[in-house]
Amino acid sequence: MTRNVVISGGGTGIGLATARVFAADGDRVLLLGRRGDVLERAAVPGALTYAADLADPEAVRGVAGFVGREFGAVDVLVHSAGGNGLLEPPVGGDDPLDAVARHWTVNFRLNLLTAVLLTEALRDRLAEPGGRVLFLSSIAAYRGSGQVAYAAAKAGLHPYAHDLARRLGPHGITVNVVAPGYIEDTAFFGDGIDEERRARLIAETSDKRAGTPGDVAATLHWLASPGAAHITSQIIQVNGGAERGH
Repeated sequence: MTRNVVISGGGTGIGLATARVFAADGDRVLLLGRRGDVLERAAVPGALTYAADLADPEAVRGVAGFVGREFGAVDVLVHSAGGNGLLEPPVGGDDPLDAVARHWTVNFRLNLLTAVLLTEALRDRLAEPGGRVLFLSSIAAYRGSGQVAYAAAKAGLHPYAHDLARRLGPHGITVNVVAPGYIEDTAFFGDGIDEERRARLIAETSDKRAGTPGDVAATLHWLASPGAAHITSQIIQVNGGAERGH
């Protein structure tokens, strides 16, 4: 059966890999992101695109209207939008406290507020039963590693997902979080990661390799399948054993 799949951050990296997996299944896919040109270049077969800043309530209302007109019900909602602020304008001025405030605000807007606003806007359109809500967190949420503002914002998704799972569970809708480790071939590290750090991250894994967007996309695809109908309120780690569940 063809499903309606909405993917934020669907133009690059994990979101794009996920969109391709669902599209290959014959599902109807909507790609969301701030940059319309990036969404168009993604060229996912048959996919619709809609450019919007998902941290802006008015823009999200626009998304919800578009989804209502084009899809009606949403079978799968994947939150892949986020990042560590590398694409944001630089902070003006020299005040260090202003820089801290902006850095933390940007990370919470990109990684937490976008997911909450989009979910709440589309919550009443989730298929009952059988709807799936999937959030992208990070190994950093467990470790507080890298940019701590990013880690904190991703960690904030966890209690929201648990609460959402309790609220939506009686309607036959599952809610889960996937927390990747080091994933190559994404824009997360900007122009790249230095070789020493890359080697260190790979050495932490049990399988001694970097993750790929396809690894995460396959996990998300399975969590959206009928076989995962009794899995909800879970945080699934995809990191090659670099961090164990607890």
